[in-house]
Amino acid sequence: MTAASLAATHEVFNQSTPWADANLFMTNQPLHDALRLHAPSLPLAGLTALGAEMGSAEMATHARLANTYKPQLRTHDRFGHRTDVVEFHPSYHALMGAALRHGLHATPWSRQNTGHAHIERAAGFMLFTEAEPSILCPVSMSYAVTPALRGNAAVWADWSKGLAATQYDPHLALFSQKSALTMGMGMTEKQGGSDVRANTTQAVHDGDDAWGARYRITGHKWFFSAPMCDAFLILAQAPGGLTCFFLPRVLPDDTVNAIRIQRLKDKLGNHANASSEVEFIDAMAWRVGEEGRGVAQILEMGTMTRLDCALGTSGLMRQALSIALHHTRQRSAFGKKLIEQPLMRNVLADLALESEAATALSIRLASAFDHKDKNEHEAIMARLLTPVAKFWVCKRGSVFAQEAMECLGGNGYVEEGGEGVMARIYREMPLNSIWEGAGNIMALDLLRAVRRADTAAALADELAPARGAHPALDRMASALPLRVDAMTTEAEARRLAQDVALAVQAALLYRSAPSAVFGAFCESRLGGDWGYSFGTLGTGVDLDTLLSRALPA
Repeated sequence: MTAASLAATHEVFNQSTPWADANLFMTNQPLHDALRLHAPSLPLAGLTALGAEMGSAEMATHARLANTYKPQLRTHDRFGHRTDVVEFHPSYHALMGAALRHGLHATPWSRQNTGHAHIERAAGFMLFTEAEPSILCPVSMSYAVTPALRGNAAVWADWSKGLAATQYDPHLALFSQKSALTMGMGMTEKQGGSDVRANTTQAVHDGDDAWGARYRITGHKWFFSAPMCDAFLILAQAPGGLTCFFLPRVLPDDTVNAIRIQRLKDKLGNHANASSEVEFIDAMAWRVGEEGRGVAQILEMGTMTRLDCALGTSGLMRQALSIALHHTRQRSAFGKKLIEQPLMRNVLADLALESEAATALSIRLASAFDHKDKNEHEAIMARLLTPVAKFWVCKRGSVFAQEAMECLGGNGYVEEGGEGVMARIYREMPLNSIWEGAGNIMALDLLRAVRRADTAAALADELAPARGAHPALDRMASALPLRVDAMTTEAEARRLAQDVALAVQAALLYRSAPSAVFGAFCESRLGGDWGYSFGTLGTGVDLDTLLSRALPA
């Protein structure tokens, strides 16, 4: 045996290249069509630029590094002084800078006169998620808390400009000394979880100042995400009941507030983002809204973050699908490219169908946010589709990621390289289903929505454009309003959420997608020509159309 043969035993071939340096927006036809349906006049230059940046190899490297080198908590400095600082890898800050630069945080609230600020931001949020989802936690919370913050006019006057600013500033400093601001939320406690009425954190009135009623906060939060944000909206028990408060990290006198970070959560995924447990020891906060109205405030904020859960999962689906298609077009087995194998074609087409339906529903919900203040139907759709989209799209995410990972075989299960993104996606998927209300909470929210007298009629109107297009959809569309009116038990709420989601997805695909996509969706998801796993589409489905539409070769 020669020295050369000992040094190199074989040539590496039949391996795919990383999915990188592709414009994530220009290659996403389903997203283009959803935007064309709901916002036909929307300028696309910003999304095109974002798609190119998020699909770049540079951003993929930042995403890998930010997740590999997790945030580190420094409770004290070397001299023993309390600091409560979380340190991040530079790639985290690069990603945050990009998210704010593209206006994915609170900027839609300052652009509402455009008529499409929320839907444009939603599309951008999905594209950014494909590159790196976990840093979007503080971005999403900044988006969600902004309208609620108007409940304190003085705080809003001082903070609104910084919250809409796009020049990211990671430093811990007084709000007036920063180029941009971010906000987080702290709601749940050990003993209550989603039952925030069980919170024990106490708020004691401490006088009034330029920001209104000031309180001293003593207690804890069990999940306190993005603890390095500039301020937070929290819930605490005031004399008048559970109340919403504005809690800044740095007080108006330029001293650091008494927020003690106890530890960071060791999470399944979402590794680039810091989630923490905190205690408040006479921390200073200002009331937002009236005493006792905290639940109403948190529901308003929760609506926004639940939209982002659906958008985020749709983005992760899209990224997993793109990686699977990219891989199977290059790798061969048994004499053919994987994508040419009949079973693999069925799996990939089925995944493409699911991804497109998720995109259609999520963008439809975002469009409702642009018009709900002026249009009664859109207001009802925002109320109805928020728990529906959050429930169904997020529930589908984990099984989708598992099937997409399987398309890559063992390469999809490893943590390194371009294909290692699939493992990160798989770990990330359950978060959006759990965060801001797990499945049962969403089903209960749906029940509250459908018990309003106008909901059944509005749902019928939403499905009306597709009536007569497919018998399976017609049957479901006829039955759903009756089921909504007759809904009396919580035990049926999950089934109702599923069926509303499927019917609305089908109606949207009728309006935005080719007939082959619409027909395949109705026959599989509504008509029963489908099994219990992906890859079980019927023999009459046009797989070529589904695959070519999903990602250009």
